[in-house]
Amino acid sequence: MILKGRVWKFGDNINTDLIIPARYLNTTDPKELARHIMEDVKPYFYKNIMPGDIIVAGKNFGCGSSREHAPIAIKASGIQAVIAVSFARIFYRNAFNIGLPIFESSGIWEGINEGDDVEIHTDKGIIKDLTKKTEFMASPIPPFMEELISSGGLMEWVKNKLKVTN
Repeated sequence: MILKGRVWKFGDNINTDLIIPARYLNTTDPKELARHIMEDVKPYFYKNIMPGDIIVAGKNFGCGSSREHAPIAIKASGIQAVIAVSFARIFYRNAFNIGLPIFESSGIWEGINEGDDVEIHTDKGIIKDLTKKTEFMASPIPPFMEELISSGGLMEWVKNKLKVTN
């Protein structure tokens, strides 16, 4: 799978309350959650996202609570992937559970600018900054996780598997 998009940058320790503020957790509607993504960090963010954009962040992205609202809001906003130096473990698992591709890559935060166009080769772990003509490495997505993403997340994967066996 190859993903292409424009970069939005965020720093270290972006917690789940910054991704989707707790005051909006009275809904489970993904589109409503998406309207408030990162609004306390970049109030203009949601209005300027283009489908297929990509978040690049520093260390410990998604720290904080274990709720799935954060990766759900990201995916529903049109962001197609998140690349970070590191992720909080629960966010990492939740992202794959809902079908959001994420990649860990050291050096990425310093090497890519907001607004750059990037291309991610998910199976090889290659991230190309098309604007600067530079390249970074990330851990490739394992085949099973690619299957989860292609299915739309863990629940959809399970539903598809149940159809096949019945």
